[in-house]
Amino acid sequence: MTLNLSAIAPIQEEQYLKICEDNPDLKLELDQYGTLIVMPPTGGITGDRNSEINYQLRAWNKQKKLGKVFDSSTEFKLPNGAFRSPDTAWISLERWNRLTKKEQDKFPPLAPDFVIELRSSSDRLKPLQEKMQEYITNGVRLGWLIDPQNRQVEVYRQGGSLEILRSPTSLPGEDVLPEFVLDFNEIW
Repeated sequence: MTLNLSAIAPIQEEQYLKICEDNPDLKLELDQYGTLIVMPPTGGITGDRNSEINYQLRAWNKQKKLGKVFDSSTEFKLPNGAFRSPDTAWISLERWNRLTKKEQDKFPPLAPDFVIELRSSSDRLKPLQEKMQEYITNGVRLGWLIDPQNRQVEVYRQGGSLEILRSPTSLPGEDVLPEFVLDFNEIW
């Protein structure tokens, strides 16, 4: 659900942070135009799938120790001013360690290196595709839009390349996540 508050004025960062603080039980995002987006909770199937994705990425990262893994409750302040919460995100240690402790503790002011959006049964595809494009435009190097309903994955890469894979059994993390391979057996 989106709330267009342009009649009042676009929501500024300080106002958005206060809205989030005053409504801790709501999952909110703010797009670059100041539109407030209320994210509904997911159902059990989507929650289980997302947990599996995060588990696989975290297990790889524990071995490689190359970065930090974030779940869907983490929000990032993108360079365009939007505040977004990908379902899964990863940031290299080098970039993460450049942030101050205060920046790490709040909404990190950067685009992750890698993001995943997992389409739930209530999600419309077009807004998710627009969100993926926004991530790439703001510096995300690799993004996957996983669509279980159609058993497909849209792979977004820096430079504008888009690849659509139908019913993949696995997917490599390319040079962004060296040697990581997402196994879809538990996701489809």
